[in-house]
Amino acid sequence: MDGAELGRELSTAVVLFHEAVARRLGLNAADHKALSIITRNGPLPAGALAAELRLGASAITALVDRLERAGYVRRVPDPGDRRRVLVCAETSGAPDLGAIFADLGREMSALMTKYDERELTAIADYVVNTIAVLKAQTARLSETE
Repeated sequence: MDGAELGRELSTAVVLFHEAVARRLGLNAADHKALSIITRNGPLPAGALAAELRLGASAITALVDRLERAGYVRRVPDPGDRRRVLVCAETSGAPDLGAIFADLGREMSALMTKYDERELTAIADYVVNTIAVLKAQTARLSETE
């Protein structure tokens, strides 16, 4: 398999994994990724979430509405600016997202034991640079919309 084919296979596997996680949570993949951003980055304004996901105001409002109805997030007043609302992850009653990823984490850790330090450095370099390329391509594609 050449690099392009491996890239397509990896991309497909990642997307399908996240679709399966989203279905397990009763969400779609975009909502799941938004929830991941909210959980990782703490309370944030809807505008910041929209910028991260490259969505418009109405789309982000609908997305946050769905996550709120599902019990995964809540809107809270911004203590620094009463005109603004923050979106924060709901901790009580929401499923433990860490538990969903526990098996993946264990299997990936086991996989990494197959590689020596030099190989792990090369793998990390590849992943970091792949992320940079994907972010640049996402920005490029988003600009043409």
